[in-house]
Amino acid sequence: MTWATDRLEALRLGTAAAPPVVETLRLGTFDAWGEGWIRKRWEPAPELLNGDGTMFGGYLAALADQALAFAAMTVVPADAAFRTTNLQLNFVRIGRAEPLLIDARVAAATRQMITCRADIRRADGELVSEASAQQLVVALAR
Repeated sequence: MTWATDRLEALRLGTAAAPPVVETLRLGTFDAWGEGWIRKRWEPAPELLNGDGTMFGGYLAALADQALAFAAMTVVPADAAFRTTNLQLNFVRIGRAEPLLIDARVAAATRQMITCRADIRRADGELVSEASAQQLVVALAR
Protein backbone atom coordinates (compact mmCIF):
# COMPACT_ATOMS: atom_id res chain seq x y z
CA MET A 1 0.00 0.00 0.00
CA THR A 2 1.04 3.59 -0.62
CA TRP A 3 -0.19 6.90 0.80
CA ALA A 4 -2.53 7.13 -2.23
CA THR A 5 -4.02 3.64 -1.99
CA ASP A 6 -4.37 4.03 1.78
CA ARG A 7 -6.30 7.25 1.11
CA LEU A 8 -8.47 5.59 -1.54
CA GLU A 9 -9.36 2.77 0.81
CA ALA A 10 -10.17 5.18 3.64
CA LEU A 11 -12.43 7.18 1.29
CA ARG A 12 -14.13 3.99 0.12
CA LEU A 13 -14.75 2.88 3.69
CA GLY A 14 -15.93 6.35 4.73
CA THR A 15 -13.23 6.68 7.39
CA ALA A 16 -11.64 9.73 5.70
CA ALA A 17 -13.26 13.01 4.79
CA ALA A 18 -13.21 14.14 1.20
CA PRO A 19 -11.48 17.46 0.47
CA PRO A 20 -13.63 20.60 0.88
CA VAL A 21 -13.93 21.11 -2.89
CA VAL A 22 -15.54 17.67 -3.21
CA GLU A 23 -18.17 18.64 -0.65
CA THR A 24 -18.72 22.10 -2.14
CA LEU A 25 -19.20 20.77 -5.68
CA ARG A 26 -21.10 17.67 -4.49
CA LEU A 27 -18.82 15.39 -6.49
CA GLY A 28 -18.96 12.46 -4.07
CA THR A 29 -16.08 10.00 -4.15
CA PHE A 30 -16.27 6.55 -5.79
CA ASP A 31 -17.82 3.14 -5.26
CA ALA A 32 -14.98 0.75 -6.03
CA TRP A 33 -11.33 0.75 -7.02
CA GLY A 34 -8.52 -1.60 -7.90
CA GLU A 35 -5.06 -1.24 -9.37
CA GLY A 36 -5.45 0.88 -12.49
CA TRP A 37 -9.18 1.69 -12.22
CA ILE A 38 -12.03 3.28 -10.27
CA ARG A 39 -15.79 3.17 -10.68
CA LYS A 40 -18.49 5.47 -9.39
CA ARG A 41 -22.19 6.17 -9.71
CA TRP A 42 -23.18 9.81 -9.42
CA GLU A 43 -26.60 11.38 -9.27
CA PRO A 44 -27.04 15.08 -10.10
CA ALA A 45 -28.96 17.32 -7.73
CA PRO A 46 -31.51 19.58 -9.46
CA GLU A 47 -29.62 22.73 -8.44
CA LEU A 48 -26.56 21.53 -10.40
CA LEU A 49 -28.38 21.43 -13.74
CA ASN A 50 -28.94 24.02 -16.44
CA GLY A 51 -32.39 25.63 -16.65
CA ASP A 52 -33.53 23.04 -19.19
CA GLY A 53 -32.49 20.10 -16.98
CA THR A 54 -29.29 19.30 -18.88
CA MET A 55 -25.84 18.86 -17.36
CA PHE A 56 -23.46 21.81 -17.39
CA GLY A 57 -20.37 20.75 -19.37
CA GLY A 58 -17.96 22.27 -16.86
CA TYR A 59 -19.47 20.11 -14.16
CA LEU A 60 -18.92 16.99 -16.28
CA ALA A 61 -15.31 18.14 -16.63
CA ALA A 62 -14.98 18.37 -12.85
CA LEU A 63 -16.41 14.85 -12.43
CA ALA A 64 -14.02 13.55 -15.11
CA ASP A 65 -10.98 15.28 -13.59
CA GLN A 66 -11.77 13.80 -10.20
CA ALA A 67 -12.31 10.26 -11.54
CA LEU A 68 -9.12 10.42 -13.61
CA ALA A 69 -7.17 11.60 -10.55
CA PHE A 70 -8.58 8.74 -8.46
CA ALA A 71 -7.46 6.30 -11.18
CA ALA A 72 -3.96 7.83 -11.12
CA MET A 73 -3.89 7.42 -7.33
CA THR A 74 -4.15 3.66 -7.78
CA VAL A 75 -0.70 3.50 -9.42
CA VAL A 76 1.27 6.57 -8.30
CA PRO A 77 4.54 5.54 -6.58
CA ALA A 78 4.69 5.74 -2.78
CA ASP A 79 7.29 8.54 -2.88
CA ALA A 80 5.44 10.66 -5.43
CA ALA A 81 2.34 12.73 -6.05
CA PHE A 82 0.91 14.00 -9.33
CA ARG A 83 -0.63 17.06 -10.95
CA THR A 84 -3.01 17.20 -13.89
CA THR A 85 -1.22 18.75 -16.86
CA ASN A 86 -3.81 18.04 -19.53
CA LEU A 87 -7.54 17.32 -19.41
CA GLN A 88 -9.69 16.64 -22.45
CA LEU A 89 -13.41 15.98 -22.53
CA ASN A 90 -15.47 15.01 -25.56
CA PHE A 91 -19.23 15.34 -25.33
CA VAL A 92 -21.09 12.56 -27.13
CA ARG A 93 -24.65 13.05 -25.83
CA ILE A 94 -26.43 15.59 -23.72
CA GLY A 95 -26.38 14.68 -20.05
CA ARG A 96 -29.65 15.13 -18.23
CA ALA A 97 -31.04 14.80 -14.70
CA GLU A 98 -30.23 11.10 -14.45
CA PRO A 99 -27.60 8.96 -12.73
CA LEU A 100 -24.19 8.71 -14.36
CA LEU A 101 -21.80 5.78 -14.26
CA ILE A 102 -18.14 6.78 -14.45
CA ASP A 103 -15.36 4.31 -15.18
CA ALA A 104 -11.79 5.64 -15.13
CA ARG A 105 -8.68 3.62 -15.88
CA VAL A 106 -4.94 4.04 -16.27
CA ALA A 107 -3.97 3.76 -19.93
CA ALA A 108 -0.21 4.10 -19.37
CA ALA A 109 2.16 4.92 -16.54
CA THR A 110 5.85 5.83 -16.63
CA ARG A 111 8.17 7.31 -14.02
CA GLN A 112 7.12 10.81 -15.11
CA MET A 113 3.59 10.58 -16.48
CA ILE A 114 0.33 8.76 -15.80
CA THR A 115 -2.23 8.80 -18.61
CA CYS A 116 -5.84 7.98 -17.74
CA ARG A 117 -9.09 7.63 -19.66
CA ALA A 118 -12.71 7.70 -18.51
CA ASP A 119 -16.16 6.99 -19.86
CA ILE A 120 -19.20 8.74 -18.45
CA ARG A 121 -22.39 6.82 -19.24
CA ARG A 122 -26.06 6.97 -18.44
CA ALA A 123 -27.47 4.12 -16.35
CA ASP A 124 -28.75 2.50 -19.57
CA GLY A 125 -25.14 2.28 -20.81
CA GLU A 126 -25.32 5.08 -23.40
CA LEU A 127 -22.10 7.11 -23.57
CA VAL A 128 -22.44 10.77 -22.51
CA SER A 129 -18.78 11.79 -22.67
CA GLU A 130 -15.22 10.52 -22.88
CA ALA A 131 -12.31 12.07 -21.01
CA SER A 132 -8.56 11.72 -20.81
CA ALA A 133 -5.87 13.30 -18.69
CA GLN A 134 -2.14 13.28 -18.26
CA GLN A 135 -0.85 13.44 -14.71
CA LEU A 136 2.72 14.66 -14.18
CA VAL A 137 4.42 12.57 -11.47
CA VAL A 138 6.27 14.76 -8.96
CA ALA A 139 8.27 14.06 -5.82
CA LEU A 140 6.33 14.36 -2.58
CA ALA A 141 6.99 17.62 -0.74
CA ARG A 142 9.18 17.00 2.28
